[in-house]
Amino acid sequence: MPFIGQQPITGAYHVLDAITASATATYNLQLSSVAFSPATANQLIVSLNGVIQKPGSSFTVSGSTITFSSALTSSDNIDFIMALGDVLNIGTPTDGTVSAAKIASSAVTDAKLASTLDLSGKTVTYGLTNTDLPAGTVLQTVFNGNGTAISTTNSNIFDIVSVNITPVYQNSKFIITSFIQGVQAGTNTNARFTPRNYRDATQIWISNANFWTVSRNHDLRHGGWGYQVYDTPNTTSQITYKLSGQFDDPSSPSNVNKDSNSGESSIMVMEIKQ
Repeated sequence: MPFIGQQPITGAYHVLDAITASATATYNLQLSSVAFSPATANQLIVSLNGVIQKPGSSFTVSGSTITFSSALTSSDNIDFIMALGDVLNIGTPTDGTVSAAKIASSAVTDAKLASTLDLSGKTVTYGLTNTDLPAGTVLQTVFNGNGTAISTTNSNIFDIVSVNITPVYQNSKFIITSFIQGVQAGTNTNARFTPRNYRDATQIWISNANFWTVSRNHDLRHGGWGYQVYDTPNTTSQITYKLSGQFDDPSSPSNVNKDSNSGESSIMVMEIKQ
């Protein structure tokens, strides 16, 4: 009988092949001579001797086999068995209609993702974004503990140790920790050591020279000075942070990292997310 109105495009309603009753309770279900396996007994309407049978109590289904609650006889008549369609067959969803809420939790397993993906000609974006991490997160740390040994009799500014770093985000803050080891004045009591920090060619910090005064022949080989500087470079291009120094009017060689027992000056830079 034709449908009144628009015919469903999904459902697959079928009258299964006729079955002749005999002295058994179990029968094979077929559709066009091919084994038919319904998803559940509730999918079938079974008429036996003119009476519709109740799924689950009057009959059960396992694979393509139907089993009645008791053995039939050749006098019984299986009028028809009708399959009410493919269970939950929704057809093919329209593009852009399946939302995240429609995908069950844990439905996308590793096995589903194990297939080879053809990404040729594709642009793939991955990794963290600026909103994935809370403010205050340390994004990266670089360190250099191989300070250059310096011995000088002039008052020029010299570099001691440096590191390169490429900021992850433009608005990040940077903590520059500097440690100066093995500073030794010459014989001039006026020789003072002044540390400085640079970002590329820009000076971002200089100490109070009076605070860093070293007295005549004072040897700091077994000690040192450490301090921190806070900086906002406002860039995502690679930058160089440097620890530099300057002796004030040394009349005899003044040293940094010169003695093998003094250790080496160092610099460490941490990028902090804002």
